[in-house]
Amino acid sequence: MSTPTTQAESVAQSITRLNLLASESTCSTDLAASPWDTPAGYGPGASQDDAIPAGYPSQGSIPQQYLDASDQELDERIAAAKETLGERVVILGHHYQRDEIVKYADYIGDSFQLANAALTRTQAESIVFCGVHFMAETADILSRDDQAVILPNLAAGCSMADMADGPSVQACWDELMALYADEDADAADGKAAVIPVTYMNSSAELKAFVGRNGGLVCTSSNAATVLQWAFERGRRVLFFPDQHLGRNTAKAMGVPLEQMPLWSPRKALGGNTEAQLREAKVILWHGFCSVHKRFTPAQIAKARETFPGVRVIVHPECPMEVVDAADEAGSTEYIRAAIDEATEPTTFAIGTEINMVNRLAAQYRQHTIFCLDPVICPCSTMYRIHPGYLAWVLEELVAGRVVNRITVPADQQGDAKTALQRMLAARP
Repeated sequence: MSTPTTQAESVAQSITRLNLLASESTCSTDLAASPWDTPAGYGPGASQDDAIPAGYPSQGSIPQQYLDASDQELDERIAAAKETLGERVVILGHHYQRDEIVKYADYIGDSFQLANAALTRTQAESIVFCGVHFMAETADILSRDDQAVILPNLAAGCSMADMADGPSVQACWDELMALYADEDADAADGKAAVIPVTYMNSSAELKAFVGRNGGLVCTSSNAATVLQWAFERGRRVLFFPDQHLGRNTAKAMGVPLEQMPLWSPRKALGGNTEAQLREAKVILWHGFCSVHKRFTPAQIAKARETFPGVRVIVHPECPMEVVDAADEAGSTEYIRAAIDEATEPTTFAIGTEINMVNRLAAQYRQHTIFCLDPVICPCSTMYRIHPGYLAWVLEELVAGRVVNRITVPADQQGDAKTALQRMLAARP
């Protein structure tokens, strides 16, 4: 395995390979190296136009010494703190994190892989989750009560997860229950009128909602299995917050598009007619990932023109037209495994977040690997886990203090855990 190049070199190579850099774009690749000030929106990157909801956790100031420290000094302090803490701490790093964070992770993976990985470190007193807020919540739900889950920067959120909130989903549910009341009363097949399914990229509040209403959680790797589980128990599914994962998965299972209405939360019946909702098999919430929404069929066409024989793999959070145009669609783990298992030198065009693509390109030098999107949009909130924040939370642990602890309310813990356990039982 070859030594990874720097992030700057990888990005430059990706842009050069396709030579499609747009002259105008709403996406900025100039993420601040020091994200000490949280902007009004999610900040530079693919989610910069997404507004942060009122009341969202904000990150307070941290000691000036971490703001002033050089990259080398932060590296030394993180390494020293990690060595001092030993097995008392486990650091989890999501695939989309920057390289200078990932190199300190004890485990690297997607959100659910990491939450489960933490469970294998029973001696750890603290779990430092280098990801975003909903991931840390999931780790808290699955971990022991005596383990502290820490998010280095509380402002690291997810715009997609924020597109479905508790009151809006409850209002949708109430409308659907009223519409389908006669179905439940006359049911002969024993099935519920609708089963709620939430993507892992959602708040603990919504995981608890599906848990107490007979539903469960899904990931991008087991969405089809989860939908099958739901169809065995209900006539239709309410799927949130990501419309694209729901649509792509259900379409691959043979559900017609006309039976997948989109629910817009600010409209009566979600902007649908009663007839549309009665005929529905999957009701899709109007949510999306700002990074994956950027990928287009035109980018795939250009990749094929530039690199005949290119193998195009995209994440199922991409729009349906992109998934249809690609050779394959799969989770972050699917993408990693596909590249790892390729025995001959191959050109891969990947449709997912740039940090992961760059890391794969550096790790698998026998292949040509580039990001489909020439503007190179990262997940801006993942970038908020800066080494300064990681150094701060680790050194606080050394001093015997826990900062930035993520705690899911007790009234959500049980139902959310039920939803996650149902997901675990629904194996592909």
